[in-house]
Amino acid sequence: MIKFYLSYSKYLTVILLCGALSGFAQQKTVSGKVTASDDGSAMPGVNILEKGTTNGTVTDTNGEFKIEVGSNATLTFSFVGYATQEIAVGSQTTVAVTLVTDAKSLAEVMVIGYGEVQKKDATGAVTAISNKDFNKGVMTSPQDLILGKMAGVSVVSNSGAPGDNSTIRIRGGASLTASNDPLIIIDGFPMDNFAATGVGSLPGVANPLASINPNDIESFTVLKDASATAIYGSRASNGVVIITTKKGASGKPKFNYNGNFSVATPIKYVDVLNADQYKAMVNSLAQSGISTVTPAALANLGTSNTNWQKEIFRDAFSNDHNLNVSGSLKNLPYRISYGYTDQQGILKTTSVQRNSLNINLSPTLLQGDLKLNISAKGNYSNTNFGPVGSGDNVVASAVAFDPTQSPYSPGDTQYGGYFSWLSKTDLTGAQVLKGTSNPVALLNQTDNRSSANRIITNLTAEYKIKYVPGLKLNANIGLDRSTSDGHNIVPITGAFVQNNGTPIGRNNTYSGRNQSELLDIFLNYTKQFGLHKLDLTGGYGWQHFYREGVNTNGNATTTIQSIPYKAENFLVSFFGRLNYTYNGKYLLTATLRDDGSSRFSSKNRWGLFPSVALAWRMKDEQFLSNVDFVSDLKLRVGYGVTGQQDLTGVTNGYYPYIPVYQASDVLTQYQMGNTFYTTQRPNAYDANIKWESTTTTNIGVDFGFFNDKLTGSVEVFQKDTKDLLNNVAIPNGVNFSNYLTTNVGSMQNQGIEVTLKAVPIASK
Repeated sequence: MIKFYLSYSKYLTVILLCGALSGFAQQKTVSGKVTASDDGSAMPGVNILEKGTTNGTVTDTNGEFKIEVGSNATLTFSFVGYATQEIAVGSQTTVAVTLVTDAKSLAEVMVIGYGEVQKKDATGAVTAISNKDFNKGVMTSPQDLILGKMAGVSVVSNSGAPGDNSTIRIRGGASLTASNDPLIIIDGFPMDNFAATGVGSLPGVANPLASINPNDIESFTVLKDASATAIYGSRASNGVVIITTKKGASGKPKFNYNGNFSVATPIKYVDVLNADQYKAMVNSLAQSGISTVTPAALANLGTSNTNWQKEIFRDAFSNDHNLNVSGSLKNLPYRISYGYTDQQGILKTTSVQRNSLNINLSPTLLQGDLKLNISAKGNYSNTNFGPVGSGDNVVASAVAFDPTQSPYSPGDTQYGGYFSWLSKTDLTGAQVLKGTSNPVALLNQTDNRSSANRIITNLTAEYKIKYVPGLKLNANIGLDRSTSDGHNIVPITGAFVQNNGTPIGRNNTYSGRNQSELLDIFLNYTKQFGLHKLDLTGGYGWQHFYREGVNTNGNATTTIQSIPYKAENFLVSFFGRLNYTYNGKYLLTATLRDDGSSRFSSKNRWGLFPSVALAWRMKDEQFLSNVDFVSDLKLRVGYGVTGQQDLTGVTNGYYPYIPVYQASDVLTQYQMGNTFYTTQRPNAYDANIKWESTTTTNIGVDFGFFNDKLTGSVEVFQKDTKDLLNNVAIPNGVNFSNYLTTNVGSMQNQGIEVTLKAVPIASK
């Protein structure tokens, strides 16, 4: 028995050995190199997978690879922005692979915070549109390009004046007294929301976005829910708008000119009484006996028939011109653009003229390992705002003014030859001091102009670290600097600026400078192993905001100069993001940002903002693979927390946690004898003030039917904000004020968004 066992064991060993040799003979080593079709450069980080298995690898820094595969293997080569390619190995041991740029894939790449993602891999509520889908016509501001283009994104013009700001709201507001504006990012540079509104706003700049020429914009990406925006932490409660400008491309210089001419005209006026109807109404009231209007009031009626709205509005002609050249100088792709816009407002005298220059350089160095982008955007604009302000509402005056009066009264030389109620008396013989202002005089006698300069420049660098495939170091350093000078002047003959019947005129001047500096440094690592794909990002951010200026307020005879202001604040951040994909169907995104703001005390200075999102590409499942009419189906669920530290409009908005003393003005000086002394008055403050925090939950479904001829999405969201920054009443004599900005209250905002896009016919 023993002898038999040993003999059997020996034969079994021989059989096993032969099996192993047979299996070994079926494996072989395949090596090769992957290059790009556009420039022939080596492509590191290309994912290589043996089809039907989990066996895979990636190319090294020289684009080379080596992999053990079966003799009948098929290799799949994939890289973001390039068409996936399959190669049957057969008897080959070396292969040369050239990947071709995939235009469709590139079109579906969306810019997100600190990186890019393909549309099919997005887990958050993200909407992107490119320049081919923008609104057409003479557009003086970027936000006009996306008006009505995105569900959940509201763009409303504040006044319609040329160059004026528009209010942008993404899924409604999340705050009461703090800013509800989204964070604007231009080529990776976060803009300062204080640029146009709030304490420390730059005077004479109606719209900070107007400094960017719309012709230079390549795409808009809007991040709506917290799973997408939390990477920006304390500034993302109201969503994020990412603007990407056009870059140069390899090749010979290409010149392009765009010119637009347009005319705007009022299409409807407020329905008001004409002169005859107005006289009949006054007569009826005077005879009714139940009105304060008496027959003597008829003496103040004129003999004209003036349509005041037609006196202040006009047909406005505008033109916009853009000349750009793009190409490459050896290995330096470039794009240089110059734009000129001259836009009239339909309100007479209002206009804006803007000159802009945009330069983008995109060199690639160190054999493709170092990619740079140097961007500079310069802008110079002149704006005539016309009459603005609570006492200078020319449109309201035109609707309310007596239609029986003429705009002009040559005999009233004291008021510049314009009709004025100051030259009339009421039934008691006293001057009419509170009559409506003459809208034509408001327009023609107001000189409200400013000139503004702005430059936004930044350098971004991406370096592929040698010997660690998939690892990249990114840096972004930049400067945003704006200056403004202007005046709002009314001559002594302007009757609408008066003190108890005596015209005093207006002589207000201003100048200011806003500046911010940026430094972002982060690492990005991508790795695919088998069915698993990993994308990790982690970094550090620093931004400094500085504002200074001086306002002079006075009249035609007296000048009162306010104390110049200076203020600054800092934001320091640490952030990270994980993108994980399994089998191309199951996606996870998790982000974390830790922000430190100088606006809050040391115990409340830092805020932690997490988010997580899951997505399931249902179309890639077996049970839908044979359903031809469904071309795309993805389910998304997201949750995250974002913050708010932009205290726009809040007194002492820079440092609301410390007591700040300010000098009194001439109306609040202290009198001792015959001498008036300037006092130092404390502002109210809250030492425990902290962030607002907004928690957002989002559920969405993306779908496509009939080969994506019909696409869209359905989103259900809820935003819950707590610790609202609110201006509340406090007892008199407490905290130096009867109102205090502090954290009080909560807010909930919920809704449903539906987006549909149909392309029934697509043909060249």
